[in-house]
Amino acid sequence: MQASVAALLLAAGASRRMGTCKQLLPLRGKTLLATCLETLLTAGIPEVIVIVAPGADAVAEAAGRYPVTVVRNEDPDGDMAASIRTGFGALTAQATGVLIALCDTPLVLPSSIACLTRDHLQHPAEILIPCHQGRRGHPPLVPRDLLAQLRHPLTLRDLLREHRHLERHLEFDDPGLLLDLDTPEDYLRIA
Repeated sequence: MQASVAALLLAAGASRRMGTCKQLLPLRGKTLLATCLETLLTAGIPEVIVIVAPGADAVAEAAGRYPVTVVRNEDPDGDMAASIRTGFGALTAQATGVLIALCDTPLVLPSSIACLTRDHLQHPAEILIPCHQGRRGHPPLVPRDLLAQLRHPLTLRDLLREHRHLERHLEFDDPGLLLDLDTPEDYLRIA
């Protein structure tokens, strides 16, 4: 099978620290969700699965305006791993690698995503970790067969730690890899 990449865009968070639905917050004329989706699509990711929370109809509707698949994490108390498992179940058979993208890291450059994808095509068995100035960032690109091992109660961090020997860090001049919008203060810094 030829190597290819899909993306899971995790957009099911409750935004408790932000105090409002951060997926739909405006950023530079778009929402955080739209910015993330356009980054993935501009980078050439052929399959994007957006995972939303139960009852997040506005987020699902906004994502549905793009050529993506929208699925709901039906576990209202589900963690990030539950969303990943939900999205993983919706993947088509073609993808050999999966980007785990977060809706609260909207400023990652499409060129960084495209580079991760190209690298996966050459090294499909490796976990690719994007870095900026030596610091680990998002989104990691994980081999599909490895991600299939993410079973409850294992977290993504646990899975990556267990398979650290497969990790390769790729350095990018992209501070957006490290930017994580969790609080109103985070948002105000970039809005």
